[in-house]
Amino acid sequence: MDTQNPLLDENTCGSLLNKLQEIWDEVGESDEERDKMLLQIEQECLDVYKRNVEQAAKSRAQLLQSLDDAKLELSGLQLALGEKSFAEIPEKTSGTIKEQLAAIAPILKQLWQQKEERIKEFSDVQSQIQKICGEIAGELNPDSTRSFAVDESDLSLKKLDGYQSQLQDLQREKSERLHKVLEFVSTVHDLCAVLGMDFFSIVTKVHPSLNDSTGVHSKSISNGTLAKLTETVSTLKEDKKQRLDKLQELASQLIDLWDLMDTPIEERRLFDHVTCNMSTSVDEVTVPGALALDLIEQAEVEVERLDQLKASRMKEIAFKKQDELEEIYARAHIEIDPETARGHILSLIESGNIEPAELLADMDKQIAKAKEEALSRREILDKVEKWMSACEEESWLEDYNRDENRYNATRGAHLNLKRAEKARILVNKIPALVDTLVAKTRAWEEVHDMSFSYDGVPLLAMLDEYAMLRHEREEEKRRMRDQKKYHEQQNTEQEPVFGSRPSPARPLGNKKVVGPRPNGGANGTPNRRLSLNTHQNGSRSTTKDGKRDSARHVSMSKEDTASHVSGTEPVPTSP
Repeated sequence: MDTQNPLLDENTCGSLLNKLQEIWDEVGESDEERDKMLLQIEQECLDVYKRNVEQAAKSRAQLLQSLDDAKLELSGLQLALGEKSFAEIPEKTSGTIKEQLAAIAPILKQLWQQKEERIKEFSDVQSQIQKICGEIAGELNPDSTRSFAVDESDLSLKKLDGYQSQLQDLQREKSERLHKVLEFVSTVHDLCAVLGMDFFSIVTKVHPSLNDSTGVHSKSISNGTLAKLTETVSTLKEDKKQRLDKLQELASQLIDLWDLMDTPIEERRLFDHVTCNMSTSVDEVTVPGALALDLIEQAEVEVERLDQLKASRMKEIAFKKQDELEEIYARAHIEIDPETARGHILSLIESGNIEPAELLADMDKQIAKAKEEALSRREILDKVEKWMSACEEESWLEDYNRDENRYNATRGAHLNLKRAEKARILVNKIPALVDTLVAKTRAWEEVHDMSFSYDGVPLLAMLDEYAMLRHEREEEKRRMRDQKKYHEQQNTEQEPVFGSRPSPARPLGNKKVVGPRPNGGANGTPNRRLSLNTHQNGSRSTTKDGKRDSARHVSMSKEDTASHVSGTEPVPTSP
């Protein structure tokens, strides 16, 4: 067996020192050497302790620095994340440094996770903001992400909410812009359809992304695109308005030419697609191709063809307008010279000194002026018609009163009685009607500074003559009543001498029937008549159908009361 080393039996410093003393004793070391060696051993022990203490102090300093760094990092994370601060950890605590580090470590880990998540949220929001801003700015590749750094010094929820609010505003603006773009594109599509233009070529010139091949959310929403779309829509609307004005002008010309040449309905229907928009507004025209250029050119060709045809039928058209003018004057009872007017028109056409359009325009002006003049005369003419009708009833009533058999029970007698009653009422209104007519005629003449003529005769002269004849008739009636009264008185005085008057039942014997007297009226009564001939161009007026209206007469006849008086009886100068 190996002998055990005695140096390994003792492990304490004291036992080792005793062993060393024994060895020194055996060796015979001097005290000086012994002290020197002991000092060396003591110094070496101090060095070992010192190194261990320094190492321990250094380790403690590192732990304290780690603790301070952890606290600083914790504070920085709390400040960056904006979270509620944890309770500050005091410098001296009941726990050791390692315990303090162990307590802070999970909090730091949690805050680091929150920071990473927050950075990702900030990055996502900022990238979306950057993308939308790029789309609004009109960048060519808004989807390409540009490198940008997230500000990690402020990752608070307040700042994140600000970015999210900004993102929502941008998304709302993007949605509004996209809605505007789609509305503009739809408007361009509708306008191109109405105008017969290529929609894809026009909208692609604005921006390539606006055609139907791209998705809705891939369309450009930049300010430049919106400005170009606005300009395009404005241009198309202006083109639409100009084309509609042109088409309506052509439609008006077509209708005028058709009316002039009596174009049949079948030919007119061929251009219903032109005339259907005659009175429509710009916004009401929505039919595709309604304002296409080929349609307008087709209408222009038709107008040109009709213009050439109109030139060849100029004489017929001009005389047709002259007929219309003469009819207006005839209805208004205005006297003109149609033969001279027609001769003048014929000479202008044959001489070629005036353009057909200019001649027709001049005649249209004459027709418009004639209509205006006829309109100003309408009220007076209506009253003239009433006056003439009343005069006709007055003439009939006088004839009726002269009829000795008017009260006999004959067929239609009751109808004549009713008519007589109405005629008397109407005749009683004649003086007031004449006064009103005179006042209105004078007012019209003052306004127009000309005489109001009725078929070439001044109306006031007609009314004055009527008033004079009516006065003479009243005087004649009064004289006839006085004469009748005188004869009745004479017959009454002669009855005692010649006997009683024969009864109505007795025949009158061979008493001579008195015939008409030389002065014209039956039984010597003069029959005076005022004739108002409503003729046009000298003797009669021409209606639209070419028929001649018969002359209308306003007759004023004196009542033939002398039919009851013998023609041989003398008329006294006084009753």
